[in-house]
Amino acid sequence: HEVPLGSLQDVFSFEEIADFDRRVRETIENPRYVVEPKIDGLSIAIEYRDGRFYRGATRGDGLVGEDVSDNLRQIADIPQTLTASVPRIIVRGEVYMPRESFAALVQQQEERGEKTFKNPRNSAAGTLRQKDSSVVAERNLSLFVFNMQLIEGEELLSHADSLVRIKELGFPVIPFYCVTESIDEVMDFVREIGNKRADLPFDIDGSVVKVDSFTDRETLGATSKFPKWAVAYKYPPEIKPTVVEDIVVQVGRTGVLTPKAVVRPVRLAGTTVTN
Repeated sequence: HEVPLGSLQDVFSFEEIADFDRRVRETIENPRYVVEPKIDGLSIAIEYRDGRFYRGATRGDGLVGEDVSDNLRQIADIPQTLTASVPRIIVRGEVYMPRESFAALVQQQEERGEKTFKNPRNSAAGTLRQKDSSVVAERNLSLFVFNMQLIEGEELLSHADSLVRIKELGFPVIPFYCVTESIDEVMDFVREIGNKRADLPFDIDGSVVKVDSFTDRETLGATSKFPKWAVAYKYPPEIKPTVVEDIVVQVGRTGVLTPKAVVRPVRLAGTTVTN
């Protein structure tokens, strides 16, 4: 990757978000933040030259990924030609499988007696690595672009500006996000995203809080592992009630008996739990 696809520091409480804000304000006066949902999929980078799809790769270790260009071309949400002939751009996005597509795929696998995917993220990752690109076309993968890695011939000043430009060029972007200078509004929007989780047509595994200004990001810099201008808030594990419908005792090779509770299927953290 010409521009590394880095990872973010995870935080698990609003106190940690407040600590992040305090650290930012030690260096930046009146920072502006962008808050957006963190799609649970497979991170990829796609390059365009003169407005046309050139190649795409998985994140890999952030520095070297796997070329999956042929498979990415099968995803309807990924434009083959942009609305403007930009000399060269690289965007970063998340390939995911919508919940409806995942349910249909699992049903097909069950009908064929095949091993089923555990959750939409695994199915998206497995599908994108298929050697037969026609399989990718059948499985209805989708994409959200959330970052402009590089753009030639234009200068963008902030992340919010880049999201607008990315959409203008024909990419699907994160469907909702918040731009604010208030850390209280940041936390309110993180809560709002969390409250929407169960009703979204796709899985998320958190929210991302980013400093908006690219100049401010350069000033803040990074540690050896993570940028200092962003954090990823991870939501607490989901808890849902269900009903035990049966208890099956399995006999192991050595005669050990293991009881297994068969429960009414319930969707939890991107997986349908049945046992």
